[in-house]
Amino acid sequence: MSIDISVVVPLFNEEESLPELAEWIQKVMRENQFTYEIVMVDDGSSDRSWEVIGNLKANHPEVKGIRFRRNYGKSAALNTGFEAVEGNVVITMDADLQDSPDEIPELNRMILEEGFDMVSGWKKKRHDPLSKTIPTKLFNWATRKMSGIYLHDFNCGLKAYRKEVIKSVEVYGEMHRYIPVLAKWAGFKNIGEKVVHHQERKYGVTKFGLERFINGFLDLLSITFVGRFRKKPMHFFGLLGTIIFIVGFLASLWIGIEKIYFLSTGIKARLVTENPFFYLALVCMILGTQLFLAGFLAELISRNSPDRNRYQVRDRI
Repeated sequence: MSIDISVVVPLFNEEESLPELAEWIQKVMRENQFTYEIVMVDDGSSDRSWEVIGNLKANHPEVKGIRFRRNYGKSAALNTGFEAVEGNVVITMDADLQDSPDEIPELNRMILEEGFDMVSGWKKKRHDPLSKTIPTKLFNWATRKMSGIYLHDFNCGLKAYRKEVIKSVEVYGEMHRYIPVLAKWAGFKNIGEKVVHHQERKYGVTKFGLERFINGFLDLLSITFVGRFRKKPMHFFGLLGTIIFIVGFLASLWIGIEKIYFLSTGIKARLVTENPFFYLALVCMILGTQLFLAGFLAELISRNSPDRNRYQVRDRI
């Protein structure tokens, strides 16, 4: 039987919220007569989360569980969940009950009836401290400017995807924040946004840390660079290296011509090594050569490692 909706729930130490979340999702699905599955990916939890998933599976066959041997991160959990889903529409949401399953029917409708490839949630009214909301606004602003995708909330965990989208993108490292960017690069440009309800955390403590924003901006630079030059690294390194080498070569040529001119006219000339521009020219030529070689090597080496998304899955149920 075809599955209408797959719900992927990455989680880490969320034992208290899982039963309530599963019941809530099931209630919404039954009310709307959707066929569904819930794929819970335990990202190496140290609490009873996996035991809770096992109990849920025993009572609800729609629940599937995947458990990592250690904590790999949200991107790894999402990517593994995406590989396992079978639904025509895929919904992702966090396990802490801050994302509302009541949004699922409208997200599903926007994908099927309005033709969006993906729909990203926008937590317009957030129940978070300023230490989280202000960096989030800065992060979203920078991502909009660099990606050209004008979403208000890139990092919202509540998103909906057409099945073809998640089967075509690869989420790795900390790139879960940039799935809309990955989808756009894969050719899925019809990206929508929906205002969603944001609830206060009911159980446990947040896994949020300021280092996420530092890593987020570094990942943004990385993904922007890779997106533009992954197929043509020589166009970046080679061009930059050539320009820097030419600058150094012209500077050294000028120094040499100046030296010859002084000697030919009998003017006492200082040693080339006493000229500070000689060392700048030398550095430019060396750096330019290195950048050019880096671009050449990058053309020969694929950036895709076959083992990049092979994770040690401990159990499947």
